[in-house]
Amino acid sequence: MTDTTSLSQLKQAALDRARAGDWNGAADTLHTVLAQSPNDLGSLLLLGDVSHSGGNIQAASDGYRAALALAGQMPNLPATVQAGLRRAQTRLADYASDYAARLDGLIPPIERSARFNESLDILLGRQPVYLQEPRRYYFPGLPQIQFYDTAQFDWVQDMEDRTPDIQAELRTVLAEDQASFRPYIERGAGHLGGQDHHLLDNTDWSAFYLWKDGQKIEANCARCPITTAALERVPLDFADGKCPSVLFSVLKPGAHIPPHNGMVNTRLICHLPLIVPGPAWLRVGSETHHWQEGRMVIFDDTIEHEAKNEADETRIVLLFDVWRPELSEQERREVATLLGAIDSFSES
Repeated sequence: MTDTTSLSQLKQAALDRARAGDWNGAADTLHTVLAQSPNDLGSLLLLGDVSHSGGNIQAASDGYRAALALAGQMPNLPATVQAGLRRAQTRLADYASDYAARLDGLIPPIERSARFNESLDILLGRQPVYLQEPRRYYFPGLPQIQFYDTAQFDWVQDMEDRTPDIQAELRTVLAEDQASFRPYIERGAGHLGGQDHHLLDNTDWSAFYLWKDGQKIEANCARCPITTAALERVPLDFADGKCPSVLFSVLKPGAHIPPHNGMVNTRLICHLPLIVPGPAWLRVGSETHHWQEGRMVIFDDTIEHEAKNEADETRIVLLFDVWRPELSEQERREVATLLGAIDSFSES
């Protein structure tokens, strides 16, 4: 008897046992099938069905999730299989709803901490797990924090207090020299990792730099002396030829920066909102923040993030990057040395 025939007979035996109400026997037979043919979509769906009928919700969930994940890689599925997949999705949603209701009775939502509540959303499949995924350099052992509490940074209050003066310098630049604002993503610069990006060479997202890739733009800093002085107390992540970047970041009405990840996870990105004329938001991982003028935002840009200006006028923030507070002085020196030399390594 060939392997194909053997599998066919096993699947028929599983069906026969299911029709007879022998849910455990059918499941055992299907596990034998899947041990030999783990990508058998029909058997995965049937395993979910017989486990559901037998009251084994965990096993049903496992079978249905595996089937849905596999089906995502298989186009043009027959109508009968698509019906099975819809049944799997419905039952998974029902399981999650029932589980959530039981958890509400165990720990009422109003009594939960924010992080525990997020863990439940992940557990119930309401949101994915967002982790650091830097595109160039990963430093291990750093906490996975989407938005940081700005109260833990002793320089934030001073920056926020200087908002009116920084706004005044920005407005002067805007009035005198719009041409100094360049597209944030320029051809050959490598931002966002792609040269076909819809914001490439597009002033919908533009920048006026005080520092760019670690190089101070003296003329621009001279035009913004208060802003430049305010940054002297900030732990900018200096690495020769790499960072920091400090800029007035402009997002025109309706402009959308699509989901992406930053380059290195040894820094944090800071926004001091200066002009926020209406609804405009920044999503980092599972959290969405709405900018408020004069209120600092600090986040990890190596976690997937996106932004959009939904207002009818332009949004502008002062954007700069700082060392992550978890890095020691020695680690900062080591990383700065590496980042400063990384291009020369790749070119040699």
